[in-house]
Amino acid sequence: MPTRFKNWQAPKIAEGKLTKWHWLVQHKKNLKLGKNTDIGAFTYINAKYGVVIEDEAQIGSHCSIYSVSTIDNKEGKVALKKNCKIGSHSVIMPGVTIGENSVIGAFSFVNCDMPANVIACGVPARIIKKLK
Repeated sequence: MPTRFKNWQAPKIAEGKLTKWHWLVQHKKNLKLGKNTDIGAFTYINAKYGVVIEDEAQIGSHCSIYSVSTIDNKEGKVALKKNCKIGSHSVIMPGVTIGENSVIGAFSFVNCDMPANVIACGVPARIIKKLK
């Protein structure tokens, strides 16, 4: 475990207000946040239909995670599995699962599930490499 997580504590999350690290959650009662997570500044999480962020997941700054979309009327739980990494400015759409240890490149638009142990990027995100 990285030393930066040695004294990790669960963040205090107030409904619709920025945390001390400047990220925001709507529908916080539907957010499950694992241990040793790292969420970048100005990230927005809409957990209306559930968002699960497992242990050691990292989310870059300026990301958007949606469990509901009013544009195409999709809804569904989002799951970010253990040790996955989401690059800054990425968007995760409703119903998407990002597999364990997977990496999503910066500025990606993820509208379908990504399996464990892959690198994916793009608009829309596509797998570019399998990790060993």
